[in-house]
Amino acid sequence: MKGQFWSIDMIFAIVIFSGAIIMLSVVWLNINNQLSISYGFGIGTMQLQLNSLIQRLQSPGSPPDWNSFVSVNSVSTWSNVSIGLGTGNGTSISTNKLLTFMAMANSNYESTKQLLGVGYDYYITISSQGQYNMSIGSNPIPNNATAIQVATVPIILNNGQAGTMRIIVWTNTTFGVG
Repeated sequence: MKGQFWSIDMIFAIVIFSGAIIMLSVVWLNINNQLSISYGFGIGTMQLQLNSLIQRLQSPGSPPDWNSFVSVNSVSTWSNVSIGLGTGNGTSISTNKLLTFMAMANSNYESTKQLLGVGYDYYITISSQGQYNMSIGSNPIPNNATAIQVATVPIILNNGQAGTMRIIVWTNTTFGVG
């Protein structure tokens, strides 16, 4: 009788131990899959938003002279425009649109994110040889960015000067669209 009692206890312990290991494995695989899916879609979403932002910024916007319709200090005037910095001539960028957009971003950064159609933060730098060195948006470095997507686009300012536009889409959260 003593041997049978030990066998039943041992079988019961093995069943409980095996069940616990199986449950732990299932939970671990589930969490691992969710993290890899979130990570993959987060980077993919950032890249899609970056590509969309590049196209939007190089377009002339809507209406093409949108900068004359907005009041920088009145967000309500921004609702009927689509931001674009281009002049409609290839990679040419309008300095007037650029300055208006910079003032808008300085006035209300969150509203400009919505106008640009990005859920992540953005940071745009425009530089040319000696004349321009400007930045628009929120710099990822002091904000402890955890993920960054960057594109550098050659541009021509409407005064004929060549330059570059560096566009950064970033987040400091765990791939949460903020």
